[in-house]
Amino acid sequence: MSLLSSIFRRKDDRDYLRPLYDAVIAEAREPHWYLEGEVPDSLDGRFDMVALVLSLVLLRLEALDAPTESARLTELFIDDMDGQIRQIGFGDIVVGKQIGRMVGALGGRLAAYRAGLAGEAPLSDALVRNLYRGEAPAADALTWVEAQVRALAAQIDTRSRDDLLAATLDG
Repeated sequence: MSLLSSIFRRKDDRDYLRPLYDAVIAEAREPHWYLEGEVPDSLDGRFDMVALVLSLVLLRLEALDAPTESARLTELFIDDMDGQIRQIGFGDIVVGKQIGRMVGALGGRLAAYRAGLAGEAPLSDALVRNLYRGEAPAADALTWVEAQVRALAAQIDTRSRDDLLAATLDG
């Protein structure tokens, strides 16, 4: 890094959350979701997996009363999605609309997964609607994904704020 860029580089107050966001992405990219769970291995399927894992982490941060971390982690998600959309080749006019839709989708998924994990609604319904976009996979794949989501949520729910900031999601 040059001297000028180190002097004028703006410090990002979200840097401490990057390892956590990277852990979310790494979990969402685990091959077992796409193989055993039959999540579509497509742009939409990968977005849906990121939204699912991010939702689980945001729910934990909510339970820990950590609104600053939730907001900043969501900002990292928005920045990442913005970069992904631009890399695909969308222009500035379309990017804002797409980001708005993605943030709305994340909010909807967050509510659906919160209700499903709390037993207020069937988690399998939320998964079919959001992870599979309404096209149910084979029954054994859906059962497998639901079990994995519940297990991951249970693991994340045991994590302290410090554990999460250290990017410890499971195991």
